Amino acid sequence: MFQLTQLRCFVAVATELHFGRAAQRLNMTQSPLSRQIQALEHDLGVLLIARTRRSVQLTPAGIAFLPEAEDILLRCESAALAARRAIRGDAGSVALGFISAARFKVLPEIVSGAYHSLKDIDVVLKEMSTPEQKEALLSSRLNLGLIRPVKSHPGIETVCVLRDPFTLALPYDHPLTKRDHLTVHDLDRQPFIMYSPSDGRYSFELLSGLFRAAGVEPSYVQYLYQTHTILSLVSIGLGIALVPSTAQHLPSERIVFKQIELGGASAELHLAWRKNDPDPVTQSFRAFILGLG
Repeated sequence: MFQLTQLRCFVAVATELHFGRAAQRLNMTQSPLSRQIQALEHDLGVLLIARTRRSVQLTPAGIAFLPEAEDILLRCESAALAARRAIRGDAGSVALGFISAARFKVLPEIVSGAYHSLKDIDVVLKEMSTPEQKEALLSSRLNLGLIRPVKSHPGIETVCVLRDPFTLALPYDHPLTKRDHLTVHDLDRQPFIMYSPSDGRYSFELLSGLFRAAGVEPSYVQYLYQTHTILSLVSIGLGIALVPSTAQHLPSERIVFKQIELGGASAELHLAWRKNDPDPVTQSFRAFILGLG
């Protein structure tokens, strides 16, 4: 099989149509250049270049072979560049997991920023729950994850990338929409749409603890996991709800969002990754995400 050196020699001669100029271009003498061309023709079993004392011309086989040879060389250079860039973390692929709550603010900022600043990194998005992401990180099915806070794990590192205060979502005709100052005590006995204690455990425990500490007992009408589903029920007047403030990015004419005093309670979103992950592309993308804050 022919070698890349032979292809480079052939392309130089085919471009210059002169052995002397081709040899200068390659920084070599004519004799080894001629031997490389002859070896290539021997390997292919065809004559590529017709050479006389007065001229150098490509044969029909040479004309057909030239663009293919140029393409092979270009692809080899691209492959080498991709390998070098991957080592530097400039190019490659990253699998990024995210929970639904990340869709409102953090995820769009990451995707938009990566599109403009990291064009050679392919971001594969995977919507998964926090427990699913932990398992996927440990099994190397994910490189990074956007999750709710979790108990420390020896194989996973996390850092908070967003603290999102809760806001009160009300049906547009609810009496509390007329109030200027709201506190957690205004939720007592109110029909309330709550996060699921299983699928939405983080928000459920956070809000339940807040209500217990304040001696407040909302009247729970539904337990749901997805914030946008909770808001859809608020919009039809089934109840009120506390949702992360970034959920206001999903506007509805039938929902009024009101600030409420909750003692600083907020929902945290963490970036998670495998501890000591050596992948330079993952490290580069992680640094990019952390730099957005």
